[in-house]
Order: sequence, then C-alpha cells, then structure tokens
Amino acid sequence: MSSMRLAHVDSLDFDRAKAEFDKTKAGVKGILDSGVLKIPSIFIHPPENLLRNPSPACNPDLQVPVIDLKGFEGAKEVKVSEIREASEKWGIFQLVNHGIPVSVLDEMIGGVKGFHEQPKEVKMEWYSRERGQQVKFYSNGDLYESKAVNWRDSISCHYADGALDPNELPPVSRRAIQNYMERIVNLRDILTELLSEALGLDANYLESMDCMKTATLVCHYYPPCPEPDLTLGATKHSDPSFLTILLQDSIGGLQVLQRNQWVDVKPVKGALIVNIGDLLQLVSNDKFKSVEHRVLAAPIGPRISVACFLYPSTANNTKPYGPIKELVHEKGGPIYRETDHKEYMCYYRLKGLDGTSTLSYFKL
Repeated sequence: MSSMRLAHVDSLDFDRAKAEFDKTKAGVKGILDSGVLKIPSIFIHPPENLLRNPSPACNPDLQVPVIDLKGFEGAKEVKVSEIREASEKWGIFQLVNHGIPVSVLDEMIGGVKGFHEQPKEVKMEWYSRERGQQVKFYSNGDLYESKAVNWRDSISCHYADGALDPNELPPVSRRAIQNYMERIVNLRDILTELLSEALGLDANYLESMDCMKTATLVCHYYPPCPEPDLTLGATKHSDPSFLTILLQDSIGGLQVLQRNQWVDVKPVKGALIVNIGDLLQLVSNDKFKSVEHRVLAAPIGPRISVACFLYPSTANNTKPYGPIKELVHEKGGPIYRETDHKEYMCYYRLKGLDGTSTLSYFKL
C-alpha cells in the first residue's frame, strides 16, 4: 500500500510538499487537527524502515536492563559492574531510584504536553530552524535531508555550558523544565563518575575530558496517527551525543536494536532511560556501544518523551576527541580517527536520519 502511494510522488513534488508543510508552522499536530484520515505522502516510509523485525528468529525474553541506583554509594562496585555490562552489551539501560522525584518527572511530561497543545497561533511564535536559536519549536530537525518525514513535533532548549536564561523558556513549560533540568545536572554528575569507573578509569576521568557540560533538551510530542503502519515516530538512528538521558511517558513505542531484532523499551514508572551516544562509543574505542533505536507511530496518544543530549562545553566544541589511550590496547589499536563535536554534528546533520551509522565515517 505504501509503495503504491509513494509511486505517484516524484522528488520535486516531494520537496515541495515538505516546504508547504514547513510553511504552516503547525507541525504534525496541525495535520491531525485538520481532520485527515490518511497521512500525507511525505510521511510514508519505505517498507524496509517499517519492518517489525529484521530477524525471523526473535527472542521474546530480551529486555533492556533495569539498574536500581538506590543506595549505590554503599554498593558502588555492584552498580558499576551492572552499568558496564549494560553499556557493553546493550548501550542502554533503565535507571530507577535515581534521585529525581516522580512528581518532577510527571510535571515535565505535563509541561511538554501543555506546550504542544497550545493554540497553533501561540506555538507558531516559537517555530524556527535557526541553529543558533536557543529555544525553538519545529517538526523534524532533518526535514529537508530525510527521505521520509517522521510523525512527531519537538521543542528544543539549548543549555550552552549548562546555562539558559529561564525567561527564554515558554511560559507554559518554564517551571517544569527548570525543575527537571536542575535535577538532571546532578544525575549527570553521578553517571559521569559511574561510567568512568565502568570503563576501568579514574572516577573523574570523563569529567576531566569536559565532554558533557552542554545539554540540549528536546521535548517530543507524537500525536496519534491515523495510519501508524505507514510511518514512524522516529527513524532508526543512534545519538550524536556522549550520553542521552531520556524520560518517556507510559504509552511506549521506543525500540532498540539488539541481536538484529527490535526490542521494546517498556515504560517503567519513575524510570529514566540512559543510552550511550556515538561519541562515547568513539572515545571508548568500541568498549561501550551507541544504541540504534527508533520510535513506532501509534493510533493512540499523544506520546511524550524528553531527551537530554549531553555534549562538550562550548570551549571544547572543536577540541579533538579520539579513542582513550588507556582503552586502545583492548582492541589492538584505535578503531576511530579523532574528531571534534562540531565536525561530527555537521556530518550527522548532512546525512540525516537515514538508518545508517555516522560512526562508520570516522573509522580508520
């Protein structure tokens, strides 16, 4: 069905349709609010993107690791070992008892929902694709690079070196974002220490690399979809960060690729999801794995998720990062060449979310 409908859309019409969609500044929710029963052709993905499972031999028992941080200081070696195993084998884990109250997480979910469900005229004032704009609303960051558009809208808040004037935030979400980010900073510091030790390094090693000082908070809104089997909420990709901390609501839809099959990241009340980013895989010389993941579209919703991407400080945006010398011997030499965050992001954006790994471009 999808291929039949796509066959009638040539590339010029496809690009024009994207531009027309962008011009509305209403996002995917605007399409849904218009009362459509069929999704526009730009949202229809090729069959290979929509495969429910690449492998016919699926293991239903595969589950993303859940790590309990309660009292971790008294059982640090155990928690470091659990994080090491999850980071090496999965590249992702769910974190419970992480110190952020459930009330703060719920408030954050509500704040994102509140922003995206404002009248279109209010949201339009925030709509932008300008890279330098600290707070902006948009739909599909790679709209003009992608082969098919994803069924989601987003608002992003950029904390250069961890700082952002609260007055820059949308009033409807301001308090929720402030409360959430204050606590995420503390959790980041704990994770930086635990991940350093999980790599077999000093506890302050990643901190000394200054690789997670800047944060970009991206708040996604996935409206219910009238034809969920033809599109995706997010195409298969890995993150161009060092680390990503994700909050998702109870609806589900996030999947990770493990042993050539898609595994559901089942919602756990009060949990945060931590996934290894491309740059941490690069500096760990493949010891830790950057996880490939996607989000399914669904007939129910909206689904809300909040991703906090951690990057180097602005001063180190062009600092070269390469495999850590203490880890190189484990693989018989460096696997990747040095790169800086600016170069990596440029190639990542140019490539778009096309389902292929950006890391392979930097292999030696």
